Amino acid sequence: MNLREVEPMAEKEALSVDSKKKESFFKRKDIEISAKRYLQEALSAMALGLFASLLIGVIFDTIGVQTANLFGDNMISTFFVEVGAEAKKYMGAAIGVAVAWSLKAPPLVLFTSVVTGMMGASMTGFGIAASGGPAGAFIAVALGVEFGKMVSKETKVDILVTPAVTLIVGAVGAKFAGPAIGWCMEKLGDLIMTATEWQPFVFGIVISVIVGLALTAPISSAAICIMMDLTGLAAGAATVGCCAQMVGFAVASYRENGVGGLVAQGLGTSMLQVSNIIKNPWILVPATLAGAIIGPLSTCVFKMTNIAVGAGMGTSGLVGQIGTFTDMGFSFDTLWKVLLLQIFLPAVLTLIIDRIMRGMGLIKDGDYNLDL
Repeated sequence: MNLREVEPMAEKEALSVDSKKKESFFKRKDIEISAKRYLQEALSAMALGLFASLLIGVIFDTIGVQTANLFGDNMISTFFVEVGAEAKKYMGAAIGVAVAWSLKAPPLVLFTSVVTGMMGASMTGFGIAASGGPAGAFIAVALGVEFGKMVSKETKVDILVTPAVTLIVGAVGAKFAGPAIGWCMEKLGDLIMTATEWQPFVFGIVISVIVGLALTAPISSAAICIMMDLTGLAAGAATVGCCAQMVGFAVASYRENGVGGLVAQGLGTSMLQVSNIIKNPWILVPATLAGAIIGPLSTCVFKMTNIAVGAGMGTSGLVGQIGTFTDMGFSFDTLWKVLLLQIFLPAVLTLIIDRIMRGMGLIKDGDYNLDL
């Protein structure tokens, strides 16, 4: 073997060693750049942060306002309104903790993410008047966490270096990336809402199906709707699509899962069926078709609307229904529309389609079974 052959081999071996060292470093730091880590785990955690701040704040604020409407301004109504306002104010901090926790952040990185989350949600960018909002908080925290993990416990002054790096990188993300992404998400939401106003039938189907599928998939439909600030008819269509998935799976699987499954899916999440959907994708069809039918009824006939925090929730904790009442008003007219479009029709249509597909042999007993 001559010198010309030896040199390329040595270079390849050196590159291989460097690559292995990098892989070992990222593995030791638990840094994983993947769709599963960010789109599934981190985004779902972000939704929990939103629930613990913005969403519960809206619910408390609604309780306070309605109490004042019924009994006049009083200490209780004022208290609930004040608590709701404070909870909504700290949305960025809640997202920060939630996302950092999902990314396996060590303590100093986790605690600093409270600050980067607040910055990501509230800071404006250069030339962009809008703040980052939920999307900005997500970006700022994710960047800060990963760089913070890299330096965590690597120096003798870790108590200074780790939070400093997490804060600086998160602040850069909050200033440069967050507002731009937040602006894009809001504009996408505006486009969807405008298109729904122009073509309520078509977009009633499209939004209902897509957001409903996002709810059942291991990603957060609620976080997506909130980041896009989806309201109006589009939010109403998204709500019935989510309700179709949750109520549909709950009633279709009742013979297998009983009352426990009915409650877990009807008031919890239809995401529980993901493993069964992988085994037999046909079980996704009844609830999805039900949503496609109800979507245009919502947009064209009943003109259902919702607020962003309720749009992607369906019947989970009855948040979608609370959001509908908040947007459309607490009245008997709203009540019967909610019961019809968000509870009754999803159940009935799903059962009919499920029965037809069972007769065709596409769905069999046990396909919906959950290990509860």
